[in-house]
Order: sequence, then C-alpha cells, then structure tokens
Amino acid sequence: MARRRVHGLAAVVTGFTLSLSAAACGGSPTASPWHPASPEASASATTAASPSLDPSPSPSPSPSPAAPSPTPSRAPTRKPTAKPTPEKAGFTIQRTTGSSGVALTFDDGPHGTWTPRVLDALKARGVKATFCLVGTQAKGHPELVRRIVAEGHTLCNHSWNHETKLGTLSEAAIRANMQRTNDAIHAAVPGAPIRYFRHPGGAWTAAAVKVSRQLGMSPLGWTVDPQDWRRPSASTIASRVVKNTRAGGVVLLHDAGGDRANTLAALPTIISGLRGKYRLIRLPDAH
Repeated sequence: MARRRVHGLAAVVTGFTLSLSAAACGGSPTASPWHPASPEASASATTAASPSLDPSPSPSPSPSPAAPSPTPSRAPTRKPTAKPTPEKAGFTIQRTTGSSGVALTFDDGPHGTWTPRVLDALKARGVKATFCLVGTQAKGHPELVRRIVAEGHTLCNHSWNHETKLGTLSEAAIRANMQRTNDAIHAAVPGAPIRYFRHPGGAWTAAAVKVSRQLGMSPLGWTVDPQDWRRPSASTIASRVVKNTRAGGVVLLHDAGGDRANTLAALPTIISGLRGKYRLIRLPDAH
C-alpha cells in the first residue's frame, strides 16, 4: 500500500514537471480556478491569436450568415394627374380639310429668303396653300404678308414668337399673344381674314383652343408631318408626304425656322405626287 502511494505521488510530480516544460516551449497551460494563467502564459496566448508569420495561409473561419435586412416599406406611388386634352374638355381641333381635298400648310414664316421661293414654286404650279405666320416675322416682312394674300393663300396665326408653352399661360396672356399677332398681320393686310390658329409644337391646351375660338379662329392641326424641320433629304420629305397623305389630309411643312432648301427642293415632287390622287386646296377662309 505504501508503495502505491509513492508511485502515485511520483506521477503527480511528473505531470506537473511536464506542464512546466510545455509552458517554456511557448504553449499555454490549461487555466483552472486553482491555477490561473501566468503573465507569460497570457503573452503567449496573445501572440498565438495574432496573425501568423508563417507564409502558409491559415483557413479563415466561415462567415456566419447575415441576417436578412428588413424590406423597406414603400409609400404608394401616385400617378401624376394628366391634364385633360382639349377634346376631353369639350373642344375640338381641326385636323382635316373637311373635304376630299388635301391642303399644304407652311409654318414659321414669313422668311425673307425661303418664303418668296416657296411662293414662286406654288405659283408656278397653280397651287394655293395656307401660311401659319409668326407675329415677329410678319412684323419684319409685311411685304411678304401682302404677297401671300395677293396670291390667294389662306392666313393662319402661329403665335407672336413661336411660344410652345403659350397654352399653359392664363387665358388673358394667351389672348394678348394671339391678338398681338393678328394685329401685326393686319398692319400689312388690313381686314384680311385670319381664320386659323396653329399652336407651336402642337402643344394644345383647352385654354388655347378656347381663346382661339373666341377670337374667331379655328384651332388647326395636321395629319401628315414629314418632319422637314429636322432637315432630312428632299427625297425623304417628299416620300413621307406622298405615302402618308390620305383624302382630306393637312400636310405640315415649313418655310422658315432654319434652312429650308430641302423642303423647297421637295415641293415639286410633293405637288405632282399628291395631284395624281387628290385635289390640292387651300383651307377656306370661312367656316
């Protein structure tokens, strides 16, 4: 029995010695309530937790799955309230001639260079058209306004200075603009009927339609727009007009607002192409 106790005591002493040897080699002794880690052992543990200087990478711990982020609540979107079109407000816009005839219309003039040439081309072919005049242009070229009327074409008001947002103004401001334009036209041709108003850009509003009618002018639209204001080739302009025009059509062209050489060059083909199917007319002065 005494020998067994001696052997057991030796085993305890041997284990304690091995534990001290492990601490001296850089390992960490197991801490326990009765054997707290020494300062040296704590330093060793800190070093072990630091990034290793060994070039071989140590496996990274797998990231814990991120908690799903809450879906943000969205306020219900409201569609912008659309302004009623003139037609929905009870107003109509004239978009055809009202007959089987087809009308050529020219916007943005009169222009000192292009309008005389357009008038020459129309006169040479016996065609009457409708000219939608800008007030500032009419004031600057009264002689051309007189020629338009003298050669039998119809007059149309196209605002004072091509204001595309005219219809968004107050009715009083719209009326002043239209009246000022009519006055500039009548300064050149007193008493000549101005039976139509065409809103710049076709940006019609119920107010613009209402005021134009109060001033005795029909709001004038169109059925064919070859977009000659973008200056495509003359053949493209002519092709678009001839292919897309139907009986009663109103064709939108320009005699000002930029270089109109291609529009002028397209006119002979447009006139001959349309005359093969329809009668070319000017819009009537009376409604």
